[in-house]
Parts: sequence; C-alpha cells; structure tokens
Amino acid sequence: MKARVSFVGAGPGAADLITIRGARLLRHADVVIFAGSLVDRKLVQLYATRADVYDSAAMTLSEVIAVMMDAMASGRSVVRLHTGDPCIYGAIQEQMEALDQLKIEYQVVPGVTSAFAAAAALKQELTLPEVSQTVIFTRIEGRTPVPERERLNAIAQLGATMVIYLSVGMVEKVVDQLLQGVYTNNTPAAVVCRASWDDELIIQCTLSGLAEKVHQAGIDRQALIIVGDVLAARSEGLKAKSLLYDGGFSHGFREGRVA
Repeated sequence: MKARVSFVGAGPGAADLITIRGARLLRHADVVIFAGSLVDRKLVQLYATRADVYDSAAMTLSEVIAVMMDAMASGRSVVRLHTGDPCIYGAIQEQMEALDQLKIEYQVVPGVTSAFAAAAALKQELTLPEVSQTVIFTRIEGRTPVPERERLNAIAQLGATMVIYLSVGMVEKVVDQLLQGVYTNNTPAAVVCRASWDDELIIQCTLSGLAEKVHQAGIDRQALIIVGDVLAARSEGLKAKSLLYDGGFSHGFREGRVA
C-alpha cells in the first residue's frame, strides 16, 4: 500500500460508530496520531493493533507534522484520528496546508459527527416539515473568536434548529444570546453529553432552565446544546408530515393515489 496520510473521523465516541473505511485504515496503519483528549483510547486499541501510537493531546502542530514526515520518509502510512467528523471543528486545515507545502499526499475520511449521535440519542429528527428545514452548526465565541455576522445573537434571528458545539461551559452566555433572537424562555432545548459513550447523559428542558440543569449535572465539556421547536414536536403532535410517503403524492418511483 502506498504510504500516505489519512485524516480519519473516529465518530462521536462509541468504537463501533467509526466507518468501515476508517476502521480498515486503522488496521493497516503503521503510525496513528489520535486526539487523546477526545477520542476513546479503546477505539485505537481495538483497531490499531500494529501501529506506533501517538497521543496528540500534548503535541503542537509542528510536532504532529514532524511525526508524519518521519513516517513518510520511511515509507510508513499514517492515520491522523480526529473525533467525530474531521471537517467539523476538527482543526485539520492547518495540518493539510502544512502537508501541501511539503507535497505529502493525504486523504480525508468522513466520520459521524456528535450532532447526529446526539439527535439519535434524543430519538429526534432535526428537520421537520413546517417546523424547521434548516439546521445550524455553530459555537459561541470564547478564546476562539467567531465572525461578527455569525455571533449567536445574530443567527438566532432565524429560529432554525441550532446545534451548538464547544459552548456548554459558557451556557449562561449561550442562553442570553439566543434570547436576543426569536427564541424564548419556553423554546425547547437539550444537552447531550458524551453522545454514544457508555456514560452518555441527556438533559431536556426549555431555555429558561437550561443553565441551571447543566450546572446541576456538572457538565462543562464534551457536550452539545440543541435548541429548536423540533424538540417539542413529539409531545405536541406532529402537525405536518413529510409528503414522501403520503399515498396521494406522486414522485419518480410511485404514482399517487387519491383515497
């Protein structure tokens, strides 16, 4: 197999939520660099049984690239294992740019992001007819700034289903900015901590009680905040259903029938 670097999405936590392609690459990798602060070490132990393993939690970008370069120089393959999907808050862009400059070939293998694991844990569709057809993945500004036009209080004007990453430690600020949009104290909200892990924790409430419940549960990291009216659809009864399976709806694979 030609030596190359593969950026692989490890999935949200559970070892069996990595893709088949990702698991295959791990099994054949000579070197694995994994985000040890977020990726379950059991996943590496299960699949990467023949590789030299580096935990990037305490490594700098230059150190990560140096490990990749050493592997390439000796004809060894590398898997850079990131949590969830590497293209969502994965910090892979600067690594890819460094490899571009070094003319080192690489590929990106998608993974299951925690937003979808959280929705699965809630048993909730994030897009519903006449409720919300838009899902926003975002974060609040902290040490990492966000563009002014993407501040939470600005995009909260849309009223879409909101999935908020990397922000549960600033939950009061999140709630304050959401309430500056079209959301209200009664808007449904949920927090899923460590989605798909064995110790997964779910909180469901409204925006008015979100901060208190998060603090009571002792959650300050590795959690997603989900906000939007879709979260109340089951309890209130779905008013509008998808046309896809409506008996009177025609499409390329079925003729609609009038009752």
